[in-house]
Amino acid sequence: MESNKTPLHSRNGNRTLVIMAKAPRPGAVKTRLTQSLSVEAVTELYRCLLDDTLTLAHSLGGVKVAIMCPASDVEEMEQLAGGETIVVAQEGAGLAAALTSVFAQFAEPGGNRVIAFNSDSPHLPASVLTGAFEMLIARDVVVGPTHDGGYYLVGAKAAHAALFADDGMGTGSAFDALLARARRLRLAASFTERFYDIDVGGDLTQLAVELRVAPTRAPRTAAWLKEWQAVKSPSETGAGEP
Repeated sequence: MESNKTPLHSRNGNRTLVIMAKAPRPGAVKTRLTQSLSVEAVTELYRCLLDDTLTLAHSLGGVKVAIMCPASDVEEMEQLAGGETIVVAQEGAGLAAALTSVFAQFAEPGGNRVIAFNSDSPHLPASVLTGAFEMLIARDVVVGPTHDGGYYLVGAKAAHAALFADDGMGTGSAFDALLARARRLRLAASFTERFYDIDVGGDLTQLAVELRVAPTRAPRTAAWLKEWQAVKSPSETGAGEP
């Protein structure tokens, strides 16, 4: 059929948000949080974060939503995401390969604006994502830096294979390494506001405080945190009142 010959980016319109995700399996997601939570609790939390991230993504008007995940996770992710979300297997292993796959799959020069977004910042204001797409009208690359030296989103209008490399990926220098590669490639970059994702116990503490005040920002995660805190003392959760 003709539709099978149509590239994904053509079917997706001119803006695509790609969530970088893994299937929520024990021991496979958010492993740094196991210093503060049990493996089972981390898995449940990640499922909530992913669900709220999908809700945030689909709240953006006129934006096609996709998930990029390891090939072994595709079937499970399709069941979790539902029919409105495209699920695509990354080529290769690791974060660098996943990001390279995002833009190889969805971007074309001068056409689709593509943003790769992490799966653990569902509390990010939707306006930040909308603004990132707007920045790509005039810029080659947009990056959302985190407070710990990484980044929670990266966007582009074309595939730049050399933009993502193993050096610095997943470390406190990830943002600086990405920016240096963008400069070497002579790519004009813009930046969204600094934000945080959920990597360690301190991040979870901050999120719990914020979602007590504004649970609608990530309702499933807020409900999980409220239930979890109800059966744990503040000293055990590290998420008591400041």
